[in-house]
Amino acid sequence: MIFIAAIVLGLVFGVLTGGRIENLARLRFRWPVLVLVALIVRAAILITPLNAVDGAQFVYLLGLVVIVAWTIWHWRRLRGVWVVSVGGALNVIVIAANGARMPVAHESAGSLNSRGTYGQYTLMGPNTNLTFLGDWIRLSPVPGAYSIGDVIIALGLAIVVFLAVRNPRPHRDKELTPP
Repeated sequence: MIFIAAIVLGLVFGVLTGGRIENLARLRFRWPVLVLVALIVRAAILITPLNAVDGAQFVYLLGLVVIVAWTIWHWRRLRGVWVVSVGGALNVIVIAANGARMPVAHESAGSLNSRGTYGQYTLMGPNTNLTFLGDWIRLSPVPGAYSIGDVIIALGLAIVVFLAVRNPRPHRDKELTPP
């Protein structure tokens, strides 16, 4: 939900400051199918019974690693995407440090409180590593809890969309243009 809101905000502010929605169609990505497959795999693990399969959390983590690698690969092509990479990397770090599961604070855990672990999520406890990078941030009125990485990803998505709506040219075009 937070990511969709960030994309919409970037779009709205881009248009309000003179950008054009059509500029989004001018964006060119390398291997867009790779990130699309990673997003679909992550969503399938998140919202289907696959999340109850032991080991699926490692596939979820791998999907996140692929997305972070893809964003890093696009740093010179897609302005502002480095912010998304930073947020994704923070999520990779905390998930990897906790057995491929994202730790969630008790007050934000809902039904996870009675289960302890579910899919790629685990309840924060005394043995949780890097709790400050886990899901504990509440953003009312948006439901759920988010990590610092999630907030940075959302900020990055808003920046990427804003900049793309304002000017869709990649960084490389600016660097290769003679003075």
